[in-house]
Amino acid sequence: MSIPDTWEVAAIIAKLMLYIGFAGSTGLVMVRIAFSTLVAPLGDRMRMQSVYLAALALGASVVGFMLRGAALTGGADGMIDPEMLGLLWTTPVGDALICRIIGAAMIIWGEFISRVGKWVALVGGIVAFWSFTNIGHVPDLGQSGIRLLLLLHLLGVAFWVGILGPLRNLSQQSEHLDNAALLGHRFGQVAAAIVPVLILAGILMAWLLLGDLETLGSTVYGQTLLAKVVLVGVVLALAAINKLRIVPAMQDGDATVAKRLVRSIEIETAVILAVLAATATLTSVMTLPN
Repeated sequence: MSIPDTWEVAAIIAKLMLYIGFAGSTGLVMVRIAFSTLVAPLGDRMRMQSVYLAALALGASVVGFMLRGAALTGGADGMIDPEMLGLLWTTPVGDALICRIIGAAMIIWGEFISRVGKWVALVGGIVAFWSFTNIGHVPDLGQSGIRLLLLLHLLGVAFWVGILGPLRNLSQQSEHLDNAALLGHRFGQVAAAIVPVLILAGILMAWLLLGDLETLGSTVYGQTLLAKVVLVGVVLALAAINKLRIVPAMQDGDATVAKRLVRSIEIETAVILAVLAATATLTSVMTLPN
């Protein structure tokens, strides 16, 4: 594989910001729905973070669409070329942009509505994530079941991403350590169900996309995917340590381990960002091996 050019690098960055924005905003909404009482002290902060992240995703969606035009023309003028952008608008790329604009708008709007606002925002996140199932490598498989599987996979990732910030913030406040311990415990219970689904979905989609294990080590696409799998393994290992050792110690009243949980979450967040960067590379500039 050749070194990515300027437009490819820009596309990867835009896609990474898109993933961060939608995973973060939708995840925060899901956490507030699932653990409303435990994260109540952070309610206003989480709402505004969700709004900012949705706005980031909205901007990244538009920029990513414009970068498609630049990639096609080979110059910056393609980003604002009405003819080129008009052509893109009639393709699945345009359909995806519409879904992402609607999704981001619903998340932002929902965060300012009382009562049903969280559910409006959640629907917005689902609409946005559905756009990823209709563009890229998965639609090439031509199976609607795989698209639904990818949607569930993305929602699971978003929920995981969304829990990290609130859990870290609660763990840094001595008056909320009980909430942090209980939140960590309950998330661990949910994760026990989420992790097998994420792993199975990832393995199935990788197998359908690559066709065989030999491709995993013999192609750049496969090697990048393998690196992503290794990073996911690191995330799962950190989560297991949190679930089996740190959170139980916090529940037993050991406040000193809260700092260890904060450090672990910070490392986990960094690794997840690397996973998202690898995913952005796979879906932006790489083609499936023949």
